[in-house]
Amino acid sequence: MAAKRSGALKKRSPRPAQEPRNEPPLSLERIVAAAVYLLDAEGAAGLTMRRLADRLGAGTMSLYWHVDNKGDVLDLALDAVLEYPGPPQPVVPGDWRAEVVHLLEHWRAGMLRHPWSASLLPGRALGPNILNRLELLGGILSRAGVADAELNAAIWSLWNHVMGATVTRASFDFSEDDRAAAQQRLARLGERYPTIERSRLLLDDDWDGTFRKGLDLLLDGLATRR
Repeated sequence: MAAKRSGALKKRSPRPAQEPRNEPPLSLERIVAAAVYLLDAEGAAGLTMRRLADRLGAGTMSLYWHVDNKGDVLDLALDAVLEYPGPPQPVVPGDWRAEVVHLLEHWRAGMLRHPWSASLLPGRALGPNILNRLELLGGILSRAGVADAELNAAIWSLWNHVMGATVTRASFDFSEDDRAAAQQRLARLGERYPTIERSRLLLDDDWDGTFRKGLDLLLDGLATRR
């Protein structure tokens, strides 16, 4: 996946002092914070440069002293919500699985707080925060004994688990009644779909538990190849 932009906060020449009197000076940090607010409220389709400027109490053209375009704003907002502060203390020395689990659970939880991020990430630039996550993940796996020849496959498999679980959870919009009705229909077709009918797949809403169990399966497989 090629990175289009670094996503780093860029420094530009100061703009003329024409900010509205009742607003603090416009800055890249304020622009990113306002963009995240709008994205949380209305998703990527609801973010326009005009609405962003209105949110900031500024003129639309004033934004372009700090960012190039809407794509620039999306890159920066996406990277901002993916910052990783590191595992809490104390960390169990040498427990590579605990490090991976914390890193990936934190990643998933952050994207669920900002559901637009999961759908944007695959097609946006890889900024410093997501690259930092990937570097941390690769370093943990490498120190745990995953061979360089298998490292990329391991990283992308874990990435795909996080992304798939997050996108599915964020976009799953069926009520309990909907799922119960679907399971009943499935029961009438039990001869055709015996396994998923027996496991009551459509009624399983333990999203966190399923994510962790799936992660454990992946890590079990990695552990055998160290």
